[in-house]
Amino acid sequence: MTESATIDAAALPGGATGISAFIARWQGSSASERSNYQLFLIELCEALHLPRPEPATGEGERDLYVFERPVQFRNPDGSATPGFIDLYRHGSFVLETKQGSEAKRERALLEEAGLRSSRRRRGHGVRGTDSWDAAMLRARGQAEQYAKALPEWPPFLVVIDVGHSIETWADFTGAGKYYAQFPDAAGFRMLLPELANEAARERLRGIWLDPLSLDPSRHAARVTREIARRLALLGRSLEAAGHNPERVALFLMRSLFTMFAEDVGLLRKDGYRELLRGLRGRPQSFAPMMRSLWSSMDRGGFSPELGEDILRFNGGLFEDTDAIALDAGQLDLLIDAAEADWSAVEPAIFGTLLEQALTKREREQLGAHYTPRLYVERLVLPTVIEPLRSDWEAVKAAAV
Repeated sequence: MTESATIDAAALPGGATGISAFIARWQGSSASERSNYQLFLIELCEALHLPRPEPATGEGERDLYVFERPVQFRNPDGSATPGFIDLYRHGSFVLETKQGSEAKRERALLEEAGLRSSRRRRGHGVRGTDSWDAAMLRARGQAEQYAKALPEWPPFLVVIDVGHSIETWADFTGAGKYYAQFPDAAGFRMLLPELANEAARERLRGIWLDPLSLDPSRHAARVTREIARRLALLGRSLEAAGHNPERVALFLMRSLFTMFAEDVGLLRKDGYRELLRGLRGRPQSFAPMMRSLWSSMDRGGFSPELGEDILRFNGGLFEDTDAIALDAGQLDLLIDAAEADWSAVEPAIFGTLLEQALTKREREQLGAHYTPRLYVERLVLPTVIEPLRSDWEAVKAAAV
């Protein structure tokens, strides 16, 4: 290959230069989204090495990744109203676009520089204002209505302000009843310059190509199984040493909750881990230290073990501060479990742990039966989550 024919990989659409050029090209655009959105999404796909949308055939069963995918809204009187999804990808998302405009001062500077026409349409509200927030909220509601009109519920809703931001909402249950901000309330809105971050680009690629891989419960399930395996070894070791299964189960549950409380910020970060690590070589100190710590958690106030004031953990779990004496090997198993990220652990670990640590006969004696996550969701979503969400949507609509 001659020098003149050499390809600079960084300058390709998905390379660093390509991403920078894409951001610079679109940042600050403002007009009708109909003028821009298809070109923006095509170039976004190219920048992320994603397949382009396909030509539409007009046949719903074949149009699995298309612009302007038609849907029919069923009205109470039996009639139907047509609608069109801006971009639809089967099994992945419904995508709705809007386009806001710059603030007045920024717009004036661009117009003076000849980069914006003073007669240009402004779009759906000035970005960062109440009217823009209201437009984005309406777009999210519109995307959900489109999803409802489809044969299946996609795991993601995506709302884009062309050239400015990308918002993502997820419901991995397949029920379409609780599309929540994804990955969380702080990070669901990605501003265009954030595409320079590789993690942000990979998240969008996942939404396009393998949306269910982003389901946090899958990661939590893997972490849960591994931790449960380690603690089950500890449980069996304690039972083999002659400790009653019920005592072992309650001891492990107090230990589990302490690890979880540390990783979600209810206890000082690494405080419990450091306490356990400091007991290596002197396991005889473990039981009295745990009894003292759990007594402090039960009543709240100053904890000598952590060297600071801690919250009061009511609910009765720490009323009994019984701690089992551990040998060096058993202490190492507990430390290994504590090193995991407990904020990513499923609450179902309590049931999983009991299933792995106890025999069937022992579980029957304790009444220890694990209720799978799916059954819990079937109960909790319609009876608790959906009514709360309905109330919350009404509050947001009233605020807007």
